[in-house]
Amino acid sequence: MNLPTANLPAWLPEIPGEQPYPLVFATVSGAHLYGFPSADSDVDLRGVHVLPLREVVGLRTGPATLDRTWTRDRVEVDLVTHDLAKFCGLLLNRNGYVLEQLLSPLVVSSSALHEELTALAPGCLTRHHAHHYLGFARTQWRLFEKNGELKPLLYTFRVLATGIHLMRTGELDADLTHLFGYVPAYVPDLVAAKRDAEHGRAPAITAAGDDVASLTATLEAARDSSPLPEAATVRNAMHDLVVRARLATV
Repeated sequence: MNLPTANLPAWLPEIPGEQPYPLVFATVSGAHLYGFPSADSDVDLRGVHVLPLREVVGLRTGPATLDRTWTRDRVEVDLVTHDLAKFCGLLLNRNGYVLEQLLSPLVVSSSALHEELTALAPGCLTRHHAHHYLGFARTQWRLFEKNGELKPLLYTFRVLATGIHLMRTGELDADLTHLFGYVPAYVPDLVAAKRDAEHGRAPAITAAGDDVASLTATLEAARDSSPLPEAATVRNAMHDLVVRARLATV
């Protein structure tokens, strides 16, 4: 377990053992991972479960995704896990969201399979992951234009900075506080303001639209010049991992 963020509940490590299927891993995502949790932020847990062989070879199959939300000690917890095969398919389909879950440093539970997946993660990276971050940024910016809240504005800057950093360095870092060098000088103040309220209003920043447009163009240029490959290189290795994990459930 590796939970350096002080405001995460101490009972989080109990959750994986309470699930209906064994978990390959569970990590913290959302605002805690992105570096701007609020005092009233919920906890987003993400992970991978393994369906037993009998629930994938017959007519009745087990759940490819499990989604559960509940409250404990006045903290809302949202837990989403994918079956290993679905998760690996998403990884190979240039999905930055699941890649961030796999590589999150906020680890609630781990396993040997988790370590194997993490070792394969660099072989999943492609220049086309930029499309994920460009699309995510557009969605969050539209939401900010609609509701004026600080959260989607920070999400916009976060995903653009993460995408630029990934395209240039091949390193995935989802924590905006590590990426201030990519964003306007007022963003650290926005992060500080976000800690007071999850759904607080953003201050008026006349340059925000132009700054987002500039970062979007920077990400597009970084994509076009990125040293990352066109396609994942670990498809066969991931197939073998899923087969081994499935057969081990017999």
